[in-house]
Amino acid sequence: MHTETVMPPAARVGPGADVLVIGGGIIGLVTAWRAAQRGLAVAVADPEPGGGAARVAAGMLAAVTELHYGEEQLLALNLASARRYPEFVAELEEASGREVGHRSCGTLAVALDADDRAELRELHALHLRTGLDSEWLTGRECRRLEPMLAPGVRGGLRVGDDHQVDPRRLGAALVAACERAGVVFHRSFAERLTVVRDRAAGAVLADGTPVAAGQVVLAAGSLSGRLGGVPEGVLPPVRPVKGQVVRLAVPPAYAPFLSRNLRAVVRGCHIYLVPRESGELVIGATSEEQGWDTTVTAGGVYELLRDAHELLPGITELPLVETGAGLRPGSPDNAPLLGPTALPGLHTATGHYRNGVLLTPVTGEVMAELLVTGELPEAARAFLPTRFVTRPAVAGSVSGGQGAARPTATRVGAGRPGVPGTAAAGPGTGGPGAGHPAAAGAGAGGPDIPGSAAVGRGAAGPGAGGPGAGGPGAAVGAGASAAPLPR
Repeated sequence: MHTETVMPPAARVGPGADVLVIGGGIIGLVTAWRAAQRGLAVAVADPEPGGGAARVAAGMLAAVTELHYGEEQLLALNLASARRYPEFVAELEEASGREVGHRSCGTLAVALDADDRAELRELHALHLRTGLDSEWLTGRECRRLEPMLAPGVRGGLRVGDDHQVDPRRLGAALVAACERAGVVFHRSFAERLTVVRDRAAGAVLADGTPVAAGQVVLAAGSLSGRLGGVPEGVLPPVRPVKGQVVRLAVPPAYAPFLSRNLRAVVRGCHIYLVPRESGELVIGATSEEQGWDTTVTAGGVYELLRDAHELLPGITELPLVETGAGLRPGSPDNAPLLGPTALPGLHTATGHYRNGVLLTPVTGEVMAELLVTGELPEAARAFLPTRFVTRPAVAGSVSGGQGAARPTATRVGAGRPGVPGTAAAGPGTGGPGAGHPAAAGAGAGGPDIPGSAAVGRGAAGPGAGGPGAGGPGAAVGAGASAAPLPR
């Protein structure tokens, strides 16, 4: 697809790369891969490329069932990216020699009581007003499609165009594709941005190694706002939103347990289940404003399994394989920050919130176009990072330092976390981070795909100021995995 070689709009400063991408999650990797395909010399700074929050994400590609009130502009970007997925997957699998687990299976969203059914009816009405294709089903019709559903299911929505991908395999394929395209990996945190003559010119890594570059892309997920050396007012207003997930195995004797993605409203709480062809069943997810904590809690796992059991009583017979927690980068308006910042040479590809995996194809395309031509495509211009006026922030190290403490949000009305995206950015201690407003109000949360974040109904306003957690906590428990570095 993108094979022409075009020189970047600004030459690199000294020996180094044309482009340095800070963050090696799926957003950073797809940006690096697409830029390298366009003939640029690209480097990525991340200690574990392909890891981070993407290892916790479920991978639902659900642009239709992910719609929330007031997000019609984001819907257009989500739909555009969803349409690209089949071709994107085919090209990536050929370029990497790896499969990514893409599956066109559709989604069934169901409700268990009258209140949940009314909420789902409102979502269906919104689909109709925005021209989206979803079909209302009775409870009996839902059970005909998925016989394992509980008898109490009151109704549902079927969306045939939703699909899924395995974010872990997607990340591994992007690493392989980048390596084959000549991308250079610096397996270290980026600690501080290098600014030369009022222009971003690379970064200094945690081990003291300087990496020069003509342009820098900040794709470090929820840590993007903590990169040192960034001038006041330029740091992106992203915050970490914790999500816990559970992974079960479906033995051959129980297959097929589910044939499609399942989403549900259970007593006002949203839950999703994503069945993989491999037999894995991913259940998610909590949505918690807990700073940098990635501890797996008994309460979080209990809530997920309790609600899943109400939907699918037979789920208690399945083996528990893994629990995990990760962080997704929330933005003030739930939408990504794509494109140039107020500092020349510095671009952002972060803040994808609950849509990191879904927006991977279109993010790679628009960022590569920007890096090669200096022009951001029309589809992404509504998501410029300069749309936010951030409070001044003193640059510090990428991970550590002080951040704004924010109130906890529970799963009440909260969105799904799926936490795919870019991993990355720096160790040690740093300066205070800017406080950023939390997304809020009824309808700000809701179900989601990999990566979602939302505060509970009516919870609004800026987070309290005060020191944040010094660093990510480790997930605990048998089979637990933590993803302290967000997408």
